[in-house]
Amino acid sequence: MHAWLCENPTGIDALQWKELPTPQPGAGEVLIEIRAASLNFPDLLIVQNKYQMKPALPFVPGSEYAGVVQAVGEGVTQLKVGQSVACLSGTGGFATHTIAPAALCMPLPAGFSHVDAAAFIMIYATSHHALVDRAQLKAGETVLVLGAAGGVGTAAIQIAKVMGARVIAAASTDEKCELCKSLGADATINYTKENLRDAIKAATGGKGPEVIYDPVGGDFAEPAFRSIGWRGRYLVVGFAAGPIPALPLNLPLLKGASIVGVFWGDFARREPQANAAMMKELAQWYAQGKIKPVIDRTMPMAELKEAYAHMGSRGVKGKLVMVN
Repeated sequence: MHAWLCENPTGIDALQWKELPTPQPGAGEVLIEIRAASLNFPDLLIVQNKYQMKPALPFVPGSEYAGVVQAVGEGVTQLKVGQSVACLSGTGGFATHTIAPAALCMPLPAGFSHVDAAAFIMIYATSHHALVDRAQLKAGETVLVLGAAGGVGTAAIQIAKVMGARVIAAASTDEKCELCKSLGADATINYTKENLRDAIKAATGGKGPEVIYDPVGGDFAEPAFRSIGWRGRYLVVGFAAGPIPALPLNLPLLKGASIVGVFWGDFARREPQANAAMMKELAQWYAQGKIKPVIDRTMPMAELKEAYAHMGSRGVKGKLVMVN
């Protein structure tokens, strides 16, 4: 097998494409021949030693992937050789093969492409957990999605529309705003051209959104929170802009609003049955055509460093997927 090996987490340039012995699965594990692996923001952080999870060196980055089971370890009964699966295991994806815990593998129904599957779990699980579970979103409510043209943002638009909500999508270019409209957004805000608070006020008739979905953080957090509606729920999803914002606590007091943390990974670990039910619902929505990952482009696995550079430039709309 071949894999992109991180022996020193000093950045993308330190990654090396190496030939390694193909491992065999242990108890509770499967060997997967990887057909597609998506690039997520944590994949950028983990090779710079900036992510909360710090795997033992050397490691193969690539948190999310899809492929075909080649071998099963002792005690694995729910998966079979030749079966297509998707997996989000945190590492191992940027390779031709990987070992994964069978419990983390999502069996793929017929018609679920490997490219879509590799781009599916993280963005839809995060957005469903955020909007449905943490925000308790109701039909007719208004959701403001920041960073709306990115992976989790595009998933959030689609899920909010399935839930019957009105969506305001905020993004950094007119082209990204057009993409959001094509996904069902009812209104868009280009926050490099428009004053965010003024635009939110105009789009909500002065009421403010009931739910704000924020995977960006940085400078937009405070003006967005100042615009939230009465009893609003502000979803803290991530900090793609870099800086972690500090909000004055008089703001939630004045709006009767909640600041709600969204940590899907720990939800999946602590509440596995609820997570499994959620993933089943998401797979059904995909089969029904209600949700579908936005694929910015596919690139050969050998071009991983170019893919990282493209992602770092903030030019990605939806998800980047590497293919073998």
